[in-house]
Amino acid sequence: MLRGSIHLFLVMLLVAAFNPVASAKEIPTVKPEREGFSSERLQRITQAMNAQVEQGIMVGGQGLVARNGKIVYQANYGMADREAAKPMQDDTLFRIYSMTKPITSVAVMMLYEEGLFLLDDPVAKYLPELADLEVAMSTADSQLGIASDGTVSRTTGEADEDLVGKRRKPVRQPTIRDLLMHTAGFTYGVFGNTEVDQLYRQAQMQLPQMTVNDLVAALGKLPLQYDPGTRWHYSVSVDVQGALVERVSGMTFGEFLRTRIFEPLDMSDTFFFVPPEKLDRLAQLYSPKGTKPGSFMVPPGVTELEPSPPMISAGYMPGAKFESGGAGLVSTLRDYLRFSQMLLNGGELDGVRVLGSRTVDLMTRNHLGDISMGNNQGWGFGLGFGVVLEAGAAGEMGSAGEYNWGGAAGTRFWIDPVENIIGIFMVQSIPHRTQLREYFKVLTYQALID
Repeated sequence: MLRGSIHLFLVMLLVAAFNPVASAKEIPTVKPEREGFSSERLQRITQAMNAQVEQGIMVGGQGLVARNGKIVYQANYGMADREAAKPMQDDTLFRIYSMTKPITSVAVMMLYEEGLFLLDDPVAKYLPELADLEVAMSTADSQLGIASDGTVSRTTGEADEDLVGKRRKPVRQPTIRDLLMHTAGFTYGVFGNTEVDQLYRQAQMQLPQMTVNDLVAALGKLPLQYDPGTRWHYSVSVDVQGALVERVSGMTFGEFLRTRIFEPLDMSDTFFFVPPEKLDRLAQLYSPKGTKPGSFMVPPGVTELEPSPPMISAGYMPGAKFESGGAGLVSTLRDYLRFSQMLLNGGELDGVRVLGSRTVDLMTRNHLGDISMGNNQGWGFGLGFGVVLEAGAAGEMGSAGEYNWGGAAGTRFWIDPVENIIGIFMVQSIPHRTQLREYFKVLTYQALID
């Protein structure tokens, strides 16, 4: 009997040795003081967030802080589903929206490391539907002057209304690096009302039954909003990255993420479409009362939250097809910590290397040069991340060199390589009009005592 038990134990050890997922370790939780945090001060986070729940500003959420590869704070606040009286749990699933973007950019850079393309290659080299794109003069030239020889100068051009419907060749075509930097000239269509935004809305490019290839085909028929490489403009360029991954890898985008990132990192609860057996763990999505479905405009003075229409979550349900690299993933606090810790470790976690350390360095440096991120002083943008250039100018606690991003439903993560800190905040209300994630970050750093 004993001999049989020993044999079984040895077999289990061998299976674990050859199965990275089976041998994955959980990131440990330690007493905060061991990693330079005050337990007492960290409780201010819990108190503040619970107060927000009581005031109805937030239905429920989660927060996590890790330092030196160890969790020093993790808490659940409020309800995952208020109407069903379902409390927030450690394994609650969240729609992470634009926190999908860094994962997509990691996938692109994995293929870059394999020598399958160069960052300054034209996108159309791999996605020919995007060859010979034109630019809309109403948006690109209203702030610029265009000389007779086609030279662009930084002077005031014609009035916007005189340029509507007019097209010209761009200064150059977008590159893969433009996709990673949001300088490709694309837009989103939902955050503005320019001529190009209106054309995007008319094209209805991100319906649940579309595919990334459908999106690219639609984009090939629309003008760019700006000349590539001239402005930082938040856009569908990360969805185009997903199509690039498909074409270059020969796999569907979702399959690439699953086999190359999620399974190796033991991110078992990260996916585009929630499996039927896990739907009961998906947090209810909320919206400010009176918000029109699909709108990002909130009625003035409204703070009361009501359940969002089911149609807003249709893209995450079984049967949907659109694997959105820009906003489509569902994940958990645990899984996103594993992804973040891999990055902070220089591309490796538990013996599994996803990226080379120099690639992570490249991704987390500012690539914008003289291009500004609008009114975001002290900020730059790398290859998939916002980057803090100067903490004082940015007006936030933290360190120069921090990289981060957030999601439309209020989620946010940041990685501070100077202090070796990861912070993750999860919440589910869209359009999100609170500063909960900003307060979470302040309350994290005020608890750092060493």
